[in-house]
Amino acid sequence: MSIKPGALRFNTDSMKLEIFRGSANYEGTASMAGIGTLAAGQWEEIVATSPEAQTGGTRGVTGGGHPATNVMDFITVDTTGNATDFGDLTQGRFYPAGLSSRTRGLIGGGATPTIVDTIDYVTISSTGNAQDFGNLTQSRRDLAAAASATRGLFMCGGTPSFVNTIDYVTIASTGNAVDFGDNNDVMNAPGGSASQTRAVIMGGVSPGAVNQISFLTISTLGNAADFGDLSVARSNTNGCGNSIRTVCFGGNTSPAISDVIDYITIATLGDAQDFGNLETANQQVGTAASPTRGVCLGGYRSPGADTNIIQYIQFMNLGNTVDFGDLTGARREFGAFSNGHGGL
Repeated sequence: MSIKPGALRFNTDSMKLEIFRGSANYEGTASMAGIGTLAAGQWEEIVATSPEAQTGGTRGVTGGGHPATNVMDFITVDTTGNATDFGDLTQGRFYPAGLSSRTRGLIGGGATPTIVDTIDYVTISSTGNAQDFGNLTQSRRDLAAAASATRGLFMCGGTPSFVNTIDYVTIASTGNAVDFGDNNDVMNAPGGSASQTRAVIMGGVSPGAVNQISFLTISTLGNAADFGDLSVARSNTNGCGNSIRTVCFGGNTSPAISDVIDYITIATLGDAQDFGNLETANQQVGTAASPTRGVCLGGYRSPGADTNIIQYIQFMNLGNTVDFGDLTGARREFGAFSNGHGGL
């Protein structure tokens, strides 16, 4: 039996997937069982790459922060250590939101302190300054964000009036955001996270702190629906997750700052459950994730000071956060993303 270049087989000896290659003068005469020279054609192992191979590990990036900075930091999520300077946003701002694909990260909205509709983007595997992507459908701050591998969502926020607006963008392109639908309530300062198919909006203020969790299907258009409740009503929280589990870090219970970490199984519906606690009560944090680890960056800590502390959890092990390292400076109210989160 002759074999054509491009044929695939599973080699039961090496337990590897292989592809049949041929040279320019190969005419497809090799035996199915044999392995010839490259001139005659040969089987070669298929080698895959990943974000870890390209960047040395899943990379988390932060952008912006109070008071209206353009600073961007990055960390390698799967290690520990201090953050390193990445570059600068196109403008200094606080309370933006961040989302990403495997290759590109976006920071949208915020305030300079004037509320803006700006969306910036960077290539995650490199370092350097952000570039203009486009604009949100309306200027707003205190918004949440989440993404699949292809589509990014910017959700809710303040104009300064609280809104239920959900926008979407195609991450691999540039251009202005498009209307996706509406949240089931107007909401300011919620947290966001996603799996490959589903995004969630967690907590917020409307006008008091709420325990509401909403969800939507990223690949469609339409309004959000009820998922369940957080264990404690709170705003100024943030979340991240892998493809199975999403965690929600800290927040403000009005008036107290919380150290609570909740988790949900994102493919189901239901109320959040207790995961553990932050090292210290914290709000207005940034988040990033790999498939195994969730990271909580910076924030505003009780009894009342911005922090540079980075802490992390392992998604599948319940418990309190562990020290990771430090940001390049104490910051809160910034956007963050990674190239290994649950939406990828």
